[in-house]
Parts: sequence; structure tokens; C-alpha cells
Amino acid sequence: MPFSRNYCILVVDDIADNLFLLQTFLEAEGFEVETADNGSQALSQILTKLPDLVLLDVMLPDMSGYEVTRRIRQNYSLPSLPILLVTAHEQAHSKLGLDAGANDFIRKPVDFEELLARIAVFLR
Repeated sequence: MPFSRNYCILVVDDIADNLFLLQTFLEAEGFEVETADNGSQALSQILTKLPDLVLLDVMLPDMSGYEVTRRIRQNYSLPSLPILLVTAHEQAHSKLGLDAGANDFIRKPVDFEELLARIAVFLR
């Protein structure tokens, strides 16, 4: 792993299998991983323990990943928190995510090499 310290990644997805898969992969790469299964829980966890990066599903049961992103960006103590939005939809509107303040998008099924490359960009 090319990082000099253990970074914490918050993975947010309402599908337990997706959380498990991403958590298992990221922990095997040396990351500390926290998980949340909805937007409200993610926002609460971010304020309790600030992660180094958020991997955020667009489709969540209580609010969209776009809304979670907007709320993070409205908190001026969190302006540099990197947010990668994750979506399974081909028609996802990346403009909506970028306008909300996301740093990047990644599509499901997740290509793990691409995911690591994108994470590395934001954690350097």
C-alpha cells in the first residue's frame, strides 16, 4: 500500500452485501473502514469521527447521495472531505453529483483497481 498511514474510509450503501464487499476489500488494502447504511447515519458518523474519504452510494433509502453530499459541503468544517459517489445506474447524472460538491464518480460493479487509483488521488 502506497500510503504512509492508515486512512479511514466511510463506506455508505444500503445493501449489506455491497458494504461487506467494499469493507473487506478496503481493509485488505490496509484502510480502516467505517460503514453506514443510510444518509442520516453517514452524516452523524462524519460529525462523530471524521473519515479521510467518503465512498457514498447515490441511491439511499432516506436521502440521495447528492443530498448527503450537499449537506457535507454546507458544513464549513468539512470543506476538504473527499467524496466519491458510487452508482449502478448508467443514467446517473454526474453533473448533479459534481454540482452538489462530489469530487468524483465511480460506477458499479466497482472495478477495484480503478477504485484504489481514485482513492490514491484524493489521499495523497
